[in-house]
Amino acid sequence: MPVVTSSLSNDQQMKLLSLLGHVRLHLLYKASVHGFTAAAFHSRCDTQGPTVIVAYNGAGFVFGAYTSQDYTQSDGEVIDREAFLYSIRAEGNKPLKVAGISGQCAFIDKATGPNYGALVFLPEDKPEFQSNPGTGFHFQAAEMHGDDLKLTEFEVYRAEGLGDLLPKPWRNIQWTAERKQQLMKTILTYKPDIKTAHQARVLLVGPVGAGKSSFFNSINSVFRGNMTCQAIAGTAGNSVTTQFRTYTIKAGKGGGALPLILCDTMGLEDKADAGLDIEDIASIYKGHMKDRCQFSPSTPLQADAPSYRRNASLNDMIHCVVYVVDTCKVSLLSQKMLDKFAAIRKKTNQLGLPQILLMTKIDEACPLVADDLKNVYRSVYIQRKARELSESLGIPLSCVLPVKNYSGELDLDQETDILLLSAVEQMLNYADSFFANQEVNDDLELYRSMDDSRPVFAETKHHIV
Repeated sequence: MPVVTSSLSNDQQMKLLSLLGHVRLHLLYKASVHGFTAAAFHSRCDTQGPTVIVAYNGAGFVFGAYTSQDYTQSDGEVIDREAFLYSIRAEGNKPLKVAGISGQCAFIDKATGPNYGALVFLPEDKPEFQSNPGTGFHFQAAEMHGDDLKLTEFEVYRAEGLGDLLPKPWRNIQWTAERKQQLMKTILTYKPDIKTAHQARVLLVGPVGAGKSSFFNSINSVFRGNMTCQAIAGTAGNSVTTQFRTYTIKAGKGGGALPLILCDTMGLEDKADAGLDIEDIASIYKGHMKDRCQFSPSTPLQADAPSYRRNASLNDMIHCVVYVVDTCKVSLLSQKMLDKFAAIRKKTNQLGLPQILLMTKIDEACPLVADDLKNVYRSVYIQRKARELSESLGIPLSCVLPVKNYSGELDLDQETDILLLSAVEQMLNYADSFFANQEVNDDLELYRSMDDSRPVFAETKHHIV
């Protein structure tokens, strides 16, 4: 399935947002991908709350309609005082905005394409529209759409209000230098309480471009004290990560290794024959996949492959699974992607592995957080997205953690570090829960760890910034 992206330019999006107020746009429907049909429109746009239609024609006009009401195919006339039509032209500094005629309905809620009276889209499932100025809305056709009634593209976005800040944060975070040092010390001195586990082994799983590799680079940067880029990260449509990688983190340049291994995987993709394979995830969980094993979406790792570890120990296994999701794309997760997450969750639950969900790119998702990262747990929008992810993926809200990875920065930031380190602390806590649930048996030789025979990891004297 093609990657669904907006056709709006940055300038067009800014002009449209100037009409809508403090909202974020989430693309629901794109006719060139989903089809120029009423059925395709309704399957993706019904009961979505406030939405905005964005139509494109060959004359260079970007125009459409906004409504604060749901599409429900009720066959009724919908009154909406907030509804309006609009038009954006490249040469125009200010977009055209047309309010509805008093006493007339905003649109007719039928099973056809969206019908605003003055603008009727997708008539008879054709890539075109009908123009009837004076029916519900007054406008000059030349100003609205240039009299070109053929559609080159047709999109619908959900307009999600970002809201204000909550009176109190829904989680309490200490944003002090002392808290950062405390977190670093906790992580540096972490020690699993069973003999055969020398460190916590955490697997990062998520869609392409969600920020898995960037998360490792960010954690590595925090402990190194400067920006690093050990794991390859990017924004390509296909996964940048093509190998299974296990990364150790050092406390400062030349310092000792942390008692934590972050494992990076190929990104998940919608198509069944693309991205990380579910069977490969099972091999990783059980410790059978070696570092630098090359992924093959068409063929999962076989037991006779050189990269297959036959005799895996508890130290080779995964102790905590971390799902990574781009906050900006929470509403755009396809059903196929949600089904993949469900299949992974089922496999993960069967093995008794604790799970955490990281919400990345929170600064891009919410301007209030971009202005001040300390607003992360006061942002109505971030809280709403956390709850949405919790419900759609079946992850308890207490396991959903917003973070900001380093991307374009050249210097470390204390607030960013605290969010990242807090997430790592939770991963170690959850790994401990996994260890605590393991039964003592002769095969795994699980003993409460009181001996000094295990590898020595970083001490607290190493580079705490």
